Amino acid sequence: MNTTTISDTASHHDEHDAPTGIARWLASTNHKDIGTLYLWFSLFMFFFAGALAMLVRAELFQPGLQLFQPEVFNQLTTMHGLIMIFGAIMPALVGFANWQIPLMIGAPDMAFPRLNNWSFWLLPAAGILLIATFFVPGGAISGGWTMYPPLYIQGGMAYDISILAIHILGISSIMGAINIITTILNMRAPGMTLMKMPLFVWTWLITAFLLVAVMPVLAAAITMLLTDRHFGTHFFNAAGGGDPVMFQHIFWFFGHPEVYIMILPAFGIISTTIPAFARKPLFGYASMVYAVASIAFLSFIVWAHHMFTTGMPVGGQLFFMYTTMLIAIPTGVKVFNWVATLWRGSITFETPMLFSIAFVCLFTIGGFSGLVLALVPVDIQLQDTYYVVAHFHYVLFSGSAMAIMAGVYYWLPKWSGRMYNETLGKLHFWLTAIAFNITFFPMHFLGLAGMPRRIPDYALQFADFNMISSIGGFMLGVSQLLFLYNVVQCIRRGTPAADKPWEGADTLEWTLSSPPPYHSFVTPPHIK
Repeated sequence: MNTTTISDTASHHDEHDAPTGIARWLASTNHKDIGTLYLWFSLFMFFFAGALAMLVRAELFQPGLQLFQPEVFNQLTTMHGLIMIFGAIMPALVGFANWQIPLMIGAPDMAFPRLNNWSFWLLPAAGILLIATFFVPGGAISGGWTMYPPLYIQGGMAYDISILAIHILGISSIMGAINIITTILNMRAPGMTLMKMPLFVWTWLITAFLLVAVMPVLAAAITMLLTDRHFGTHFFNAAGGGDPVMFQHIFWFFGHPEVYIMILPAFGIISTTIPAFARKPLFGYASMVYAVASIAFLSFIVWAHHMFTTGMPVGGQLFFMYTTMLIAIPTGVKVFNWVATLWRGSITFETPMLFSIAFVCLFTIGGFSGLVLALVPVDIQLQDTYYVVAHFHYVLFSGSAMAIMAGVYYWLPKWSGRMYNETLGKLHFWLTAIAFNITFFPMHFLGLAGMPRRIPDYALQFADFNMISSIGGFMLGVSQLLFLYNVVQCIRRGTPAADKPWEGADTLEWTLSSPPPYHSFVTPPHIK
């Protein structure tokens, strides 16, 4: 992308304009500060939810009940899922949006800075509520992260607290999405047409529309749960003529677009890093934009592939099977375009590129196992087994989480003005990639052999693979401490970074100083 020289305002540091102390963070309306808050919050929740996962794997290290009673085990699995999705992955991606979208489109800030501040500060409140459920009578929620009745209608106080927390998280997401849509559509630099926007901006524009469309659906579902619990309604209570399966329909109408809310911005990050380290423009930019839009559209008509075992008529099974397989086509287009971008590029293997290539390989495995589950007769056999656990971790960890790590390593020099330790970054990558596969690949075999998920004890024939998975899980958890150490060391003592440390980077943020001035693009750049 060609740009004219940025004005003097943006080329020197103006940190003297920035407020200092705790007030800077509590009352900040600056998109960079709010992006930083989102990223630190998500990192804390990532470690908290990861610690719960390590407790789960400790229990499953051997057959028999080792550490926890079944109800406590169910609390750990439920809270791990809820906090990872709503507390770690989504806030991290919104943090990237806050930091990068104004810089990439040449905007001075987000469209609604005060709304931006509010949408962040709702998150810690919701996070505290969720974590607090461990300490209320009866313990945390244990009905699964999908919140299915009748368990959610019968549970204790923690269920009400979690419903409130999820409402707050949803409000935060909707406000953030409205802010992102308005910023992208109204605040682009002169000359930046929609089809000149970086793909990361495109993926977030489409994701924000998904958020606005589906978060109210989740809110409706959990509000009906709440009224079933306390106000005598019978939406999902079979004893009063309600239908628990209706909840599954409403939940997955939200839940399937939610999967793409967590992966589309990750696609955007990978579509930014791969061209930078292949030193080539992204292959098939327009087809990538249409593929993202197609995935978003199709995500609304595949929800019931989670429900093949609920007694759905054969016509419904066929419809959802075919639409689920159809969604593989635009996803395949994206994978093809990333590989084509790499083809005959001048590739170098810095840490962001290593994570990006691992993303392409491992996410593709997760996509293929999803295609396997799209086949009705196969899915009926594999429903609620460890095969499903393996599938969604290949999509969510090697997909979203590894893309987030690639993005942090890629933009950290720009954000902090300092370089991270490349050797430590590569060590973190290799430990993560190896440990991830040791943890989750054996789960495919456990699922094929029939081991159900969400159980604290299991038959002896599953013992060996579970032990391997648990060892991998501990490796995976401990190796993330390297990530934390590397980020903190970079911010505190890293060597000063160049304004453009990556030779192939060509988006607008690299025309600014490292770190960018507190108020960037006061005079908008002109895009040629």
